[in-house]
Amino acid sequence: MRVLSCLLLIIPLGTAAADTPLVQPADVPVVAASGTRIIRDLEYTTGGGKARSLDLYLPAPTLVPLPLVVWIHGGSWRGGDKAKNKSAFLSAHGFATASLNYRLLQEAPFPAQIQDCKAAIRFLRAHAAEFNLDPTRIGVWGESAGGNLAALLGTTDRVAELEGTGHGGQSRIQAVCDWFGPTDMPTLLAHAKTVPPTSPLAKETKTILDLLGETPSAEVQRQASPLAFVSRDDAPFFILHGDQDPLVPLGQSEALCAALRAAGVEASLLVLPGAGHGGAAFETPAVQARIHEFFATHLSVQ
Repeated sequence: MRVLSCLLLIIPLGTAAADTPLVQPADVPVVAASGTRIIRDLEYTTGGGKARSLDLYLPAPTLVPLPLVVWIHGGSWRGGDKAKNKSAFLSAHGFATASLNYRLLQEAPFPAQIQDCKAAIRFLRAHAAEFNLDPTRIGVWGESAGGNLAALLGTTDRVAELEGTGHGGQSRIQAVCDWFGPTDMPTLLAHAKTVPPTSPLAKETKTILDLLGETPSAEVQRQASPLAFVSRDDAPFFILHGDQDPLVPLGQSEALCAALRAAGVEASLLVLPGAGHGGAAFETPAVQARIHEFFATHLSVQ
């Protein structure tokens, strides 16, 4: 076990081996508490269709407005769907949760993806009274491409070019859980040039170029990099990453965590030994308990 500044390292039960498949787990069940009401396919922007819609999971009614955690799926910005809401288990702990779709890269280039996520946050905040949500207690959680988008939500609440349109109000959120999301596009793209073209990282880089453009400008790369926007008023972060991740190097999460802490933001990084890019190590009860603790602390749930 190694402990560095900004690094928490544990070995939870069920940690995956180093040869964890690179694909995301295909059949992780959506487990919401009994009595949870699920409202599907809410369009968060006018005429958004399925690409810009979300599912809302509401636990049994309470007298106090509920904190909300929004799940953002991964899939290399070209795949994935809101149907698998990995935050659904939080409904048993007093949270409302939402799972959103956003336009994929084949539907629209960057920054459409983060603009959609911000529009979804504004929609949920605008309709908070209707759904008994607390608009001052909204957290986000995403994996891989969704982790990148969650981290951008946590660091870019006043970046006009990333806001997009749809509903007034703020897209600011109060807590971020980032699973192995890319955080520094210039470094990632430069690193990819040093590895074999058949490597997973090189293939992932091709997807990033599909997202940002074949020869993305320095400004476009910056806009897609949460690390570039870190400031002292950012939301608290809880970051998880496998130390055998072949698609997004661990250094991406280490750099973000270090920058957040240097800016005075509460941030921690949990490194899962032997874990790859997703897999069973991220789905254990021990990891779920840590995520619940993080959101309960920062969204003020007793």
